[in-house]
Amino acid sequence: MRLLRQRRVLALWGAQSLSVFGDRLYAMAIMWIVWQESGAAAMGLVAIAESVPYIVLGTVGRQVVARFASLRSLAAVDVGRALLVAALPLAWDAFGVPGMLACAVLLGVSGALFDPNLGALVPELVDERDVQAVVGLMDLTGRIARIAGPGAAGLLLAVVPQRSLFWFDGMTFLASAVALLALASRTVLPALDRHESGPAGDRPRARVLLRARPDTAVAIGVHGAGIFAHAVALALPAFLAARLDAGAAAYGAALAATGAGALVANGFAGNLRLPENRPAFYCGVWAASGAVLASVALVDSLSSLLIVSVLLGVVNPFLQVALSTHLAAFPRPARLRLMSVDLTVIRTAGTASMLVIPGLAEEDPVVAFALSGVALVLVAGAGAALLVRRGVGAPDEERAKVLVRD
Repeated sequence: MRLLRQRRVLALWGAQSLSVFGDRLYAMAIMWIVWQESGAAAMGLVAIAESVPYIVLGTVGRQVVARFASLRSLAAVDVGRALLVAALPLAWDAFGVPGMLACAVLLGVSGALFDPNLGALVPELVDERDVQAVVGLMDLTGRIARIAGPGAAGLLLAVVPQRSLFWFDGMTFLASAVALLALASRTVLPALDRHESGPAGDRPRARVLLRARPDTAVAIGVHGAGIFAHAVALALPAFLAARLDAGAAAYGAALAATGAGALVANGFAGNLRLPENRPAFYCGVWAASGAVLASVALVDSLSSLLIVSVLLGVVNPFLQVALSTHLAAFPRPARLRLMSVDLTVIRTAGTASMLVIPGLAEEDPVVAFALSGVALVLVAGAGAALLVRRGVGAPDEERAKVLVRD
């Protein structure tokens, strides 16, 4: 509440909340409609089409992403997203699945430009002592929006025509654009509120950054492993049917328990002092998450499932806050590039997991949870052990000089 009394934080908080809400509303609506009209295969194609731009721009598009490192540019991106979302029903009527795929690609491009740049803005709005707290605040509002978005989509689909839903979704992006423009008019952020128009060599390359900070490279790699392993959660309905002879009500209760655990833990993640070696702590939390994930295979009642679900939710805010706070210590160009790389890694891992996890889960969902959890414990635990042995890296000021020079 103290942070939200600062106008700059309030404006960015509003923009972030609306954008995430719009993202989740769109994702729920388009997946439901594509499934209803064309089946599960088309759903998978749309999901992949939206992820590919994140992978491409994060890998070879550093100059393009850096061109949108301003508040006004992000507002323009949200205006574009509003138009694209509103055009989705027209694309479906005119071109069917190919039209939806084209819109999904363009929306993926806009997200790949918007998400890392918005994340890079957050630390610039507060004093250094408040960075962890403001990261926690953004994580909390993002979680609420991710829950409210699909819920709102489900309710709206039941009472309004599909076209109205997409128009409403477009309005959330327009409102976000207005909030960003208001923030840009009242805030002077020289390092962020202008395009990087210098030569390409002035923009840090991912391999240079990751070589200079192997602890950050390990943390981002473990993030990808965690996303890959946790894709097994898609097999939870099959697990419930096989182990507990339960259905949709138990699945909904498990999701609600996970969300409740994350909301409660967020206040602690944003305010408890994190260890100095944040990458090692981050990997250790992923290892703990893997242990909880593996324990799902031992569940034999709904009550024990709910306990495990709460624990899965509890670790999530610590993961998000620890990595974001660590990346916030880098100079802005390096921070933006690393956030883009992180998005690329997790989108790639999420897409790759869809090629492996469904088959494993179909064969034996109980074994799928056990194998995924144990694999994550081994990978994340090895990363934590390596980073503990290496110790904490050079001070941020010294790293900044090296990174800017490189």
